[in-house]
Amino acid sequence: MEQESLKNLGRIISVQDEVVKIEFYNTGLFSKEILELVENPEIKFEVYGAQSEKVFIAICLSQIEKLYRGAKVRRTGKTLEIPVGKELLGRVIDIFGNPIDGLSQLKIDKKRPIYHSPISYEEITFSQEIIETGIKVIDFFTPLRKGEELGIFGGAGLGKTVLLSELMHNISFFSSKEILIFAGIGERIREGQELYESLKKTKVLPSTVLVFGQMNERPAVRFKVGATAATIAEYFRDVENKNVLLFIDNIYRFLQAGNELSTLLTMIPSEGGYQPTLTSEIGDLEERLVSTKKASITSIQTIYVPADDITDPGVQAVFPYFDSVLVLSRDVYQEGRYPAVDILASSSSVIKPEILGKEHYETYLEAKQLLEKYEDLRKIVSIVGEAELSVKNRLSYRRAKKLLNFMTQNLFVITDQTGVPGQYVKREKTIEGIRKILDGELDSVPENAFFNIGTIDELKI
Repeated sequence: MEQESLKNLGRIISVQDEVVKIEFYNTGLFSKEILELVENPEIKFEVYGAQSEKVFIAICLSQIEKLYRGAKVRRTGKTLEIPVGKELLGRVIDIFGNPIDGLSQLKIDKKRPIYHSPISYEEITFSQEIIETGIKVIDFFTPLRKGEELGIFGGAGLGKTVLLSELMHNISFFSSKEILIFAGIGERIREGQELYESLKKTKVLPSTVLVFGQMNERPAVRFKVGATAATIAEYFRDVENKNVLLFIDNIYRFLQAGNELSTLLTMIPSEGGYQPTLTSEIGDLEERLVSTKKASITSIQTIYVPADDITDPGVQAVFPYFDSVLVLSRDVYQEGRYPAVDILASSSSVIKPEILGKEHYETYLEAKQLLEKYEDLRKIVSIVGEAELSVKNRLSYRRAKKLLNFMTQNLFVITDQTGVPGQYVKREKTIEGIRKILDGELDSVPENAFFNIGTIDELKI
């Protein structure tokens, strides 16, 4: 009996910040099993490696202050599990599924481990349905298909979180009754509170689950937020057969948390200073966000670009997983055009006539060609002036500027700051407006008249 009781028990032999060494009385522990202090079940550890047959290295996921050498721990034989179910809707939780919104405790019996393999390739399906966002530059130049992933890339202060919040608002409020899940990885407490109040005000909160690992949390906690949110999304997709919209802000903080963990565990970094497990960590999360015959997971994620360097190894590791890419530009931001999207640097995998329709596809090709020509003409104008362009080139140059100004838009989520009501523009109205600009029907209208209007019908001529 005594041997059986010692089978899963061990003791802490070293504590260094979050890294804990645990010696077990018996061998045979497998990695990635959650351990908990016998004296305090709320304290959890996650095993990351072995130093010998009996000594294992673990990361503390709970209160470090309660750790001490000699404290007893025991194996649970399980990985980290979280409660799942409809009871999570309208709530804010941490990575353990505990509510952090000040409301009542959750009473959920169903639990799921946050680690598991993605579904097989044979089960994955692809939809032909376009999700309308009401944001002109996205709906026209980087359309998002249901069940795919949109990445919003940009440096500090360019409006990634604002754009993500606007997408949450528009998709849920105007055109969708799907389940919304928000993963705040390294979330600023103020921004998290503002998002919560915004969802409450627009009555979107009852169909939303928010998972936060705030900026003041330890890296081990921040690192788990994505997997926790993905697990909840998979539950609604596989069990409830509900289409899910998963929003992640910010996936780069997920990489940073992994890098901090790697440093704590004294792993040798790869070239570029990132953790050697960077690629596998990204893959483990992103490859779970797919659609099945039952329902879909559509993911929209923001990615911080350090020093505005899109070639950063961390940014490039995430790039391949997105079907649509929206790149925010500091040059566009400084020109006063919001959303500050670099249209030519952005892309979408659904630019096909059979998905977009003939009119949208042909208008897109013509608009893209005009903007590419504009980039060349702008360099000439900056040196010799617009007057030196030929009549044809001058016409193209002015039409392109009108097109770029037409892509600006007032957003709902910042109405309190700007005092200007937000605008939701249907995709067909965006196409109609761009078509008129390209066809020269609005050549007599000043360029500034196109700035921050919704549809082309709002032009003040």
